[in-house]
Amino acid sequence: MTGTLVLAGTPIGDIADAPPRLAEELAGADVVAAEDTRRLRRLTQALGVTVRGRVVSYFEGNESARTPELVEELVGGARVLLVTDAGMPSVSDPGYRLVAAAVERDVKVTAVPGPSAVLTALALSGLPVDRFCFEGFLPRKAGERLSRLQEVAGERRTLVYFEAPHRLDDTLAAMAEVFGADRRAAVCRELTKTYEEVRRGPLAELAEWAAEGVRGEITVVVEGAPETGPEELDAGELVRRVRVREEAGERRKEAIAAVAVEAGLPKRVVFDAVVAAKKDAPQGA
Repeated sequence: MTGTLVLAGTPIGDIADAPPRLAEELAGADVVAAEDTRRLRRLTQALGVTVRGRVVSYFEGNESARTPELVEELVGGARVLLVTDAGMPSVSDPGYRLVAAAVERDVKVTAVPGPSAVLTALALSGLPVDRFCFEGFLPRKAGERLSRLQEVAGERRTLVYFEAPHRLDDTLAAMAEVFGADRRAAVCRELTKTYEEVRRGPLAELAEWAAEGVRGEITVVVEGAPETGPEELDAGELVRRVRVREEAGERRKEAIAAVAVEAGLPKRVVFDAVVAAKKDAPQGA
């Protein structure tokens, strides 16, 4: 018989949030694959658990190489427990490759549900929660980041992102540029920890706040695009959207076509708006 792969959620801050089954699984697993073995040691000490199985590291740098080894353990009948530094494995953390490989070999995959920064931030944001999409981390390069944001500029579902604190101000500024300065958002910092903070407001206001420097683990929740009809997008807004896309590296023709699709308008309407804006611009601008 094949073994079982167990994805175990770990606390995102407060150790008291550890799922009751986590201690049991840590103690009984044949193999514990941890994103950081030092953090695993601190976790087991806090829970008063002794790990009797073999402990191996499983992180971004060795995920591809170690996956086949763990799959063979599973095929051989082992119970393998996968834990990451915080939250659920495979959600912007190592785990996807192992799950996919285990499924391909008909290995049972189950989970110990646990804390999630995505759902916690969404619930605390004060923004609509009936429909949402998780976008993970945005690209580090400015041009790629703008392009990625443009892909979801018309998305009506609430958006959830992870971000590093030293890039938060640039990311919020880019969001304000693409989504609009007044789009509502919430920055959730250090969730469930001592200095937990949820800062809510328009994107432009949040970008200004973040420019002063922010620390900790960050989750950003952004309101979805409003349900606007074509008549609600004036020529100035159409031109702004085309310029944002051009600054992100798109050719003007492609940018006009994309904005026309977003706005539900014929390309000629957007083209005429761009031409008119160019004519009205001061000489040399």
